[in-house]
Amino acid sequence: MPYALVMGASGDIGQAICEKLADQGWSLYCHYNQQEQKVLNFVSDLQERYPQQDFFMVSLDMLEEATVPDFLDQLFQVDGIVFASGFTFYELLPETTSRQMDALWQVHLKTPLLLLQGLQGKLAQSKNGRVVFIGSVYGHRGSSMETIYSAVKGGQEAFAKAYAKEVATLGITVNVIAPGAVQTKMNDTWSDQEIAELEAEIPVGRLAEPAEIAAACSYLFSAEASYTTGIILPVAGGWLE
Repeated sequence: MPYALVMGASGDIGQAICEKLADQGWSLYCHYNQQEQKVLNFVSDLQERYPQQDFFMVSLDMLEEATVPDFLDQLFQVDGIVFASGFTFYELLPETTSRQMDALWQVHLKTPLLLLQGLQGKLAQSKNGRVVFIGSVYGHRGSSMETIYSAVKGGQEAFAKAYAKEVATLGITVNVIAPGAVQTKMNDTWSDQEIAELEAEIPVGRLAEPAEIAAACSYLFSAEASYTTGIILPVAGGWLE
């Protein structure tokens, strides 16, 4: 039975990915930092629906680098990893603080890289290891007011392309899904007018559903995707592409 670690399982996209992978027969480590009760209820529901699989809650503050070794000690088998944790700051560059820059770098890049360092051996054991970053179209198109976020998302893309070459002979694939605008709770602060203006810019005419991002992840985790590595897969409805 394969086991996947989903970083950011408390978020809308992370939860949708957990749902999809569980339906495909994966046992899961569901990572969270906050919203413990939400994840507990979710994991309990998964265990009821899929009693032959294992579902664990694992907690890590990705800003606290010193706690990474203890976190890794909790994981006994890992055949796939999804990095779905993340956040942004809406600031012009001169207004962005050094602390904000460090936080974006740590959560989107450094901590994921530290986790991969520690888990590469486990990922290689099955010869079918899977690594998927949930990036952003801003990683290759850029966004004003989110210059640092765009930079770290671009860093995920560059890392994935390089790391995919490094671990290809180990049977590990490394890819990035680059969503456009997705209907998540992060958009609750937007006005109806702002949503309408955004939808008007998207060729498909609407925001993506989290399940559509999860479907892309499902493919990249499948056995049929063993020859798909080092790619950036936009799921953006034609927006910014």
